[in-house]
Amino acid sequence: MTNWQDRATALYNGGFRPMFIGGQWCEARSGAVIEARNPADGSLLATVPKGEAADIDAAVVAARAAFEGPWSKFTPFERQALLLRIADKFEEEWETLCLSDTLDMGMPIQRTLANSRRVLGMLRFYAGQAVAIHGETIPNSFPGEIYSQTVREPVGVVGAIIPWNAPIAGSIWKIAPALATGCTVILKPSEEASLTVLLIAKIMQEAGLPDGVLNIVTGHGADAGAALAAHPGVDKIVFTGSTATGQAIARAATGNLKRVSLELGGKSPVIVCRDADIDKAVPVAAMAVFANSGQICIAGSRLFVAREIHDEFLRRVADYAANLRIGHGVEEGTDIGPIISARQAERIAGYLAAGPQEGAEVLTGGARAEGAGLDGGHFFQPTVFGGVTDEMTIAREEIFGPVISALPFDTIDEVVERANATPYGLAAGVFSTHLGTAHKLAHRLKAGSVWVNMYHAIDPAVPFGGVKMSGYGREGGTEHMEEYLDTKAIWINAD
Repeated sequence: MTNWQDRATALYNGGFRPMFIGGQWCEARSGAVIEARNPADGSLLATVPKGEAADIDAAVVAARAAFEGPWSKFTPFERQALLLRIADKFEEEWETLCLSDTLDMGMPIQRTLANSRRVLGMLRFYAGQAVAIHGETIPNSFPGEIYSQTVREPVGVVGAIIPWNAPIAGSIWKIAPALATGCTVILKPSEEASLTVLLIAKIMQEAGLPDGVLNIVTGHGADAGAALAAHPGVDKIVFTGSTATGQAIARAATGNLKRVSLELGGKSPVIVCRDADIDKAVPVAAMAVFANSGQICIAGSRLFVAREIHDEFLRRVADYAANLRIGHGVEEGTDIGPIISARQAERIAGYLAAGPQEGAEVLTGGARAEGAGLDGGHFFQPTVFGGVTDEMTIAREEIFGPVISALPFDTIDEVVERANATPYGLAAGVFSTHLGTAHKLAHRLKAGSVWVNMYHAIDPAVPFGGVKMSGYGREGGTEHMEEYLDTKAIWINAD
C-alpha cells in the first residue's frame, strides 16, 4: 500500500516554487509571494510568486514571440507528436500529479487517481484532432473563373484562467486544444491551488515543449487574472469559475474584442421520478453533490423527488451521507475531504445557517465536521436539507459545498418548469426506468449536459458547457477546436 503521507512530505516542504514564463522559471517582478497551504490541516506546502500586471506583460511577450516564431513552423504531425509525448509523461508521473492535487486542494487521493482515464484521454484525443484540422473548397457564384476556399488558422495567444477545484483536468482542458491548433497559452491558476499547474509545466517542458508556448503566471485574480483578461496582446480568453467573475472577464475583454468562452456556475437539478430504480439512484444522486466536497460546478444540488417516493428516498440519501468518511485526502478510504479555504468555509457555514432560518429541515449534517484528525482543516458534514421550497436561498444560490436541497414534485410538467426556473443552465440529471419519461425530460431541461440514470460523465469526445448564466462556448468534442480557430476565406482569380 502506498504511503501517501511520506510521499507528501517529500513533494512539498514549504519551499519556493517559481512560475514559468518563456521557458524560464522565475520570481514575480515584485518579489512578492503567496502561501500555498494544505486545506486539510493548514500546514505550509510551499510559496509561489504573486504575479501582477508586469508579469502578465512578460508572459504575453513570450507567448507572442513563440506564436509568431518557432511554434508557427510546427506541422500538425509535430504538434500531435508533442501532445502524445506529454500524455506519456503524464502517465509516468500520474501518482505525483494526483498527490499534488490532493495536497493543494483537498480532493481525496482515490478520486484524483481515478481521473486518469479522462485526463490522459483528453491529451490523446486532442493529439488526434491536431491532424484533423482542415478547410473547404467552396463553389461560388462570382462571375468569371474564380476559386474560393477556406483555411483554419490558430486564433493566437490564449489567456486561460482556471479555478481551484480540479487543477489537473482544468489545466489540460485549456492547454491541450490550444496546442493542438497551434495557439500559445498563458495560464493563470487559482491562487488557492497553483502547485499542480506548475508541476504540469515542468512535465511539459521535459516532454519537449518549446519555450513560450505555455506560460504559467501565479497570482490573485484581481491582479494577474484581471490583467490577463484585459490585455490587448491576448487574442482569446477561456475561463472556468464563478458567474460574477465570468461577467467581469467578458466586460474586460471588450477592450480589443478578444474572443471569450466561459464555463461558469450552476444550480443543477436532479430529478428522481416515481419509477426510478431507487437502489441505483441513491448513491449517484448523493455523490452528484458530495463528490469533491460539493466543490463542483455541475453539482446536482437541487434534488427533485416524486412525492410518491420522496420520504423513502430522502431517508436513504441521508443515511448514505451520514456514512461517508470525512478526513484528509491522503488517507485511503476518505470520501469527503476538506473545503479549499477558510473563506469558502465561512460561505458554506452561512448557507447552513440560512436553511433552518428559512424553514428547511436538516435531515443529516448541517455543521462543520470536528474530531480527531480534523484539527486545522476546513471540513463539513455532508448535509441533506428536507422541507425545502424553491424560494429558499439554499435552493437558489450556488453553495459550492456538500449540501443537498431536496424538493418534492407531483407532475413532469411541474418539475420541468421548476427545474428550469434558475438563471443557470450547466447540467441536469434524470432518474427513470421509463424511456419516454427520460427522453421527455432530457429534451425539455435547459442545460448544456443532461445525464440519465447516471451523473458526472465527461468524455473528451463529447462537448461540455452551459447555457444562460452558466456561460457559453464548449469544451470537449470537435466543437472545442472551433473555439481556438479562425476561418480565413481565400479567393483566387484564375482568368
